[in-house]
Amino acid sequence: MRIWVDADACPVPVKETIFRASRRVGFPVTLVANRPLSSPPGQRIETIQVGSGFDEADHYLVEHAQPGDLIVTADVPLAARLVAQGIAALNPRGELYTSENIRERLALRDLKESLRSAGVGSGGPMPYHARDRHAFANSLDRWLARNYRPLEAP
Repeated sequence: MRIWVDADACPVPVKETIFRASRRVGFPVTLVANRPLSSPPGQRIETIQVGSGFDEADHYLVEHAQPGDLIVTADVPLAARLVAQGIAALNPRGELYTSENIRERLALRDLKESLRSAGVGSGGPMPYHARDRHAFANSLDRWLARNYRPLEAP
């Protein structure tokens, strides 16, 4: 089990929460981005820089993540691809994308994109608040409690 982070636009508080949980519980973390990243020193945290092309990080995540892993992303189309492969995806505000809710999230995203294309301002994403960080931390803890089983030493 590994936690992957779509790190290009991931809020710093989310990464900090993941790093703390990794130290506490012991799961590996991989940050994927198309720009250089820094991460705290640690055996279980690695960074991967992909090419600068459109959706390169998304393609990398889809190719390398496996069922049992968790991907942290705000990218709804990426989450839809992962959910279709049986891979868990969690957004930075604490919502777990599932086969039950992903179609609705895609439809809403497509509607907002259509409105922006038509010149209707949407105001951009909501600011990231402490309540969002708290919701993410709670969702991450719940997911880990249900899914993470550390490898036992022989």
